[in-house]
Amino acid sequence: MKTLWLILLVLLAFVAVGTFISGKFDTKQAMSIETSSSQMITQKAMFAGGCFWCMEKPFEILDGVISVTSGYAGGATENPTYENYLSGGHVEVVEIVFDPSRVTYKELLDVFWRQVDPTDPGGQFVDRGHGYITGIYYLDDEQRRLAEESKKEMDERGVFDKSIVTPIIPAVPFYAAEEYHQDYYKKNPLRYRYYRSGSGRDKFLKKVWKEEKKGKKSSKNDLKKMLTPLQYKVTQQDGTEPAYNNEYWENKKPGIYVDVVSGEPLFSSLDKYDSKTGWPSFKRPLVDRNITERIDKGFFMTRTEVRSKKGDSHLGHLFDDGPQPTGLRYCINSAALRFVSAENLVEEGYGEFAGSFEK
Repeated sequence: MKTLWLILLVLLAFVAVGTFISGKFDTKQAMSIETSSSQMITQKAMFAGGCFWCMEKPFEILDGVISVTSGYAGGATENPTYENYLSGGHVEVVEIVFDPSRVTYKELLDVFWRQVDPTDPGGQFVDRGHGYITGIYYLDDEQRRLAEESKKEMDERGVFDKSIVTPIIPAVPFYAAEEYHQDYYKKNPLRYRYYRSGSGRDKFLKKVWKEEKKGKKSSKNDLKKMLTPLQYKVTQQDGTEPAYNNEYWENKKPGIYVDVVSGEPLFSSLDKYDSKTGWPSFKRPLVDRNITERIDKGFFMTRTEVRSKKGDSHLGHLFDDGPQPTGLRYCINSAALRFVSAENLVEEGYGEFAGSFEK
C-alpha cells in the first residue's frame, strides 16, 4: 500500500514540475512575443551635401533620429576609403536611421535644404568636384514622391536665386567612412567650427535663409497650421500662458531665445534670471532693434507690451522691477519663443552669437 502511495506521489510531482516548466516556457514565449511586437520600427534616408562632417549634426539633433553615419556612395568600386573614394567615383554622403513615428521623411528633407547650396552642380562651397555634389537618394517610391514634391516647393518659393540642380536618384550601396570621420563635430569641435566658417557654408546659409525670412509673411491660416493652439493664442491674440506651467520658465541651458514665428533673435540665457513669477524673465533684449514696445491698457491697468519687430508677435510685458544694472524685467511667454542651444547656434544660422558662450 505504501509503495502504491509512493508511486502516486512521484507521478503527481512529475505532473506538477511539468506544469511549472510549461508555465515558465509559455511566460518566456509571451515575453518574447511582447518584446518583438514592441520593437521600434525604423527607416533609412541618405543625402549628399558636400563635406559629410557638416551633414551629421543638423540631423543628429532631431528628436527621432537614431543615428547618422558618414560614408561614401555612388561609385564603381567596393569598400572605398578616404584615400580612394574620389578616384572610384564615390560621393560623400550621410546615412540616417530614424523613427518615422517621431520624425518624418519630409522633416528630414526640410533640414537637408537648409544645409546646402542645391544650385551648385560642381561641389559645395570650398570643396569642389564630383565627390562633394548634392543628392537625395530615395529608398522607395514614397521617399521619391516626397523628395520631388519638396524640391518643387523649394523652387517655387524662390529661396535660392538659381534653379535647384540637386538630383533625386535611387539609393545605391552605402559604405561607412572611417571611424575618425564619424561625429567629427564632437571629436574636434574647434576644427569643425573653423572649417564650417572658412568653407563659406555658414555665410551662405545665413544670408539665404535670412533673406527668405524677410520676404515671407505668413497668413493667419499658415500660422494656425505652423503653431500650436497656445502659441497662436499668445502670439496672434495677445494671450498669456499659465505661470509655472510653461516650457522655459526654469530652463537653465545656455543659448538664445528666438521668435517662434519669425525666428528673429530676441533674448539670451546670459540675461535670464528667476523672477519668481513663473514666466521666463530677462534683464535686457539680445538685439534691441528686434523688440518693439506698446502701451497696453487692457485689464483696467496700463502696462508696456513687448512685441517682436519682424514677426509682430505678442511676447509679454516689460516692468521696471528687475535686477541691476538695467532694473528691467522682460516677462515673456514661453509659447512665443523657440530656444536654440549654444551648441547649435552656428548650424541654425545664429553663429554671430556663438562667441558669447565660448569659455
